[in-house]
Amino acid sequence: MKNILKLSDPNVYARFLHAPVLHPLVSIIHYDEVSPIRPSLNRYGVYGLFIQRNYPKNLTYGMKMFDAPDGSIIAVEPGQIGGKEDDGEEINISGWALLFSPELLHGTDLEARMKEYPFFSYFSTETLKMEPSEWSRISQLLTQLRHELEENPDSPSLRSVILGYLRIILEYCQRIYLRQLSREDKSSSDLLKRFHSLLREYYLEGKQLELGVPSVNYCAEQLAYSARYLGDMIHKATGGTAIGYIHSFVIDQGKNLLMNGHNVNETAHLLGFEFPHHFTRLFKKVTGLTPTEFLGK
Repeated sequence: MKNILKLSDPNVYARFLHAPVLHPLVSIIHYDEVSPIRPSLNRYGVYGLFIQRNYPKNLTYGMKMFDAPDGSIIAVEPGQIGGKEDDGEEINISGWALLFSPELLHGTDLEARMKEYPFFSYFSTETLKMEPSEWSRISQLLTQLRHELEENPDSPSLRSVILGYLRIILEYCQRIYLRQLSREDKSSSDLLKRFHSLLREYYLEGKQLELGVPSVNYCAEQLAYSARYLGDMIHKATGGTAIGYIHSFVIDQGKNLLMNGHNVNETAHLLGFEFPHHFTRLFKKVTGLTPTEFLGK
């Protein structure tokens, strides 16, 4: 089983890096002050923004490996797994980590607004690439927010101040995301994002428990396309098939469930498989490993 740091609250990561604990629901870490650090593969129970000039190589995000460009932002949300497994070597990182608990958002307008920030999805592995001016402004906001946390005890008024800073920082992220989106090829990338969002909502709403694993026909109908057209567009965008994309998405969800402690039978049920061996067979086809072998890596 992989060595995973369970971030059940924002300060688990701060303590791991020996950074100051400033508030029970928010953690602001300035990597320049704590580097060199040991990397960690994290299971998130919190929201997080990693705002860095230099990322370690071969990061895991959404159960996929990728390299994040310098001067970019990685956004994570509760239930996701990402980072770099501790290999015993220390690394130097420059930038910030901002982690905050969903509890901080309860009953606020920002709680509903979080669903409108697509950059928290695993799909956004392109990261958010900042302009130099955006790096400077976001760094300044984090510095100011950290001063607020250092100088004031927890109170309803302080939490209102924290939420104000979070709104501004998240709107900066949204602007960067929309700027990047406008530069992409709309014909295929927009459909791919809609397809991915449909799959994500399918599982968030628990439809798999009634309807089973999503099919190409179902997705095409929901997107108002023929199955053939959807398949052609997904092939244009990814070079693969629509059913292959669905299967990869489903298995990524399965990896998350397995690494969060569910056994094979529970995972198969939660994904919408009628029989556990159907899940095991697809897992082996997609990953080359059985679920048991995956957990033993």
